[in-house]
Amino acid sequence: VQLQASGGGLVQIGGSLRLSCATSRRTSSNNAMGWFRQAPAKEREFVGSISWNAGTKSYADSVKGRFSISRDNSKNTVYLQMNSLKPEDTAVYYCAVGRSSRAGSRTSDYVYWGMGTQVTVSS
Repeated sequence: VQLQASGGGLVQIGGSLRLSCATSRRTSSNNAMGWFRQAPAKEREFVGSISWNAGTKSYADSVKGRFSISRDNSKNTVYLQMNSLKPEDTAVYYCAVGRSSRAGSRTSDYVYWGMGTQVTVSS
């Protein structure tokens, strides 16, 4: 399974970005999907996840109320809408395919990972 994340870039404080993650096959439509991020010299951290049917969504406390996850299984694509961006949101963002249909917050809950897309929030 190949994942391609896109949509990253440079944005000012308070701005918005929408990340997309396209997967290479329909199998992912039966799996939960997740977004993680990793800042320089820091461990990869959970951002949010969505169950296979979008019935369950979960977010890290640091992004609740600002970020939103959605998915379009007909397009094998998951999205991360990021609003009110802060400098501490600067990181490489990764999407991942879950091991099951249920969403999780641990990296071990995911089996396939994309290459990541850089998000930089600057004043």
